[in-house]
Amino acid sequence: MKLQEYFEKLRGKRVLVLGLGVSNRPLVRLLLRYGIETVGCDKTPREALDDEVLELERAGLSLHLGEGYLTGIAGDIAFRTPGLHPLKPELCALRAAGTEITSEMEAFFEVCPCRIIGVTGSDGKTTTATLIAEMLRHAGRKVWLGGNIGTPLLDRADKMEPTDSVVLELSSFQLMDLHRSCHIAVVTNLAPNHLDIHRSMEEYIAAKKNIFLHQGADDTLILNADNALTAGFAPEAAGAVRFFSRQTGQPNGAWFDGETVYLDGRPLLKREKILLPGVHNVENYMAAILAVRGLVSDGNIRAVAAQFGGVEHRIELVRERNGVRFYNDSIASSPSRTIAGLRSFDQKVILIAGGYDKHLSYAPLGDEIPSHVRLLICTGATAQKIADATRQASDYREGHPEIRMIDDFYAAIHAAADAAQPGDVVLLSPAAAAFDKFKNFMVRGREFKKTVMAL
Repeated sequence: MKLQEYFEKLRGKRVLVLGLGVSNRPLVRLLLRYGIETVGCDKTPREALDDEVLELERAGLSLHLGEGYLTGIAGDIAFRTPGLHPLKPELCALRAAGTEITSEMEAFFEVCPCRIIGVTGSDGKTTTATLIAEMLRHAGRKVWLGGNIGTPLLDRADKMEPTDSVVLELSSFQLMDLHRSCHIAVVTNLAPNHLDIHRSMEEYIAAKKNIFLHQGADDTLILNADNALTAGFAPEAAGAVRFFSRQTGQPNGAWFDGETVYLDGRPLLKREKILLPGVHNVENYMAAILAVRGLVSDGNIRAVAAQFGGVEHRIELVRERNGVRFYNDSIASSPSRTIAGLRSFDQKVILIAGGYDKHLSYAPLGDEIPSHVRLLICTGATAQKIADATRQASDYREGHPEIRMIDDFYAAIHAAADAAQPGDVVLLSPAAAAFDKFKNFMVRGREFKKTVMAL
């Protein structure tokens, strides 16, 4: 179905847009462009609205705002913002009243004219999706990169050609009620995450499965063989399944023997030729290589590996000052992500960790910290949890690492800088979301960078 046809079908209907964040704003513009009655529902009070939303109101959007933004509304169809749980009581009430609940992402899948490569997982989604896009671009292909990575693509669908490729990073929230799947689906790994919103780990896993459950026999699913949860998805796949691994050889997949990445049993890429640090990034490369298998040359893959310096907020080198390297890993909003970051360095680091509490266990991170951290600075809402988990680790001894509790984020950065000696690494890798003090991990990371650059 073409974009125009999709929106023409909505003419004469009353459309609710539930949440007026970044992903839904292009959708609102399209609805208004096609003359469709549209109500924007958002928790933000009128006095706190930004200029873009007010501009949409002037263009014809009706607004329903404040704490009760999901009550007292009615419509034929409602587009759910990703962070809004589809089984929230107010949404269930809308369904019961006959409102169809969908999403911007569901609409995009319906109108997209070309191959969709989707990436999900608990960690590594953004880097893997970006690597796939970079490899395809290096091969001369037209690529559209979007989704959870921050770029909505619905309003660009009419510019896409069947020969193009779309690469989507997909969160569990976007996948929860998605009734279509990607032609090539990648699941990097799975570990407990977002349990402050998902009702259970089982619900979180079920959401991730939607990236492949609606595939056909000609589609492909790429899984991490070393992660029991993802490996267990294979029997449910309708199409081909390919694995990547650091533990076992994969004659029809990708594997890493500690020095070389192999594809289909042949050597492809030496570890030393990958610019990104950390063995977890080797995993991201293997996942990406399988996704572009048959679409790009070995030379394209090697060229990207040698040139690609990483994505902002993902073990990003901010600066070197007086022999001390400062890294921004603000994207690390879960313990497993921070563990991967710590394992990227061949020395003990000064770690700044802590943030919004997503009700995750910090025991696995606590077990890792004594081996990888010489000074732990705990900040934010999860500071005490991280400190306690570290002290309970079997390898912990008093003062190894030293633990400091500094609630103020900026003071924590200054304390880390003051404690650092030439040759040290200072790593911001919070193992928690940013919402206790910042709008999101991007704002947190930029504040870290700004503070470090001002030292």
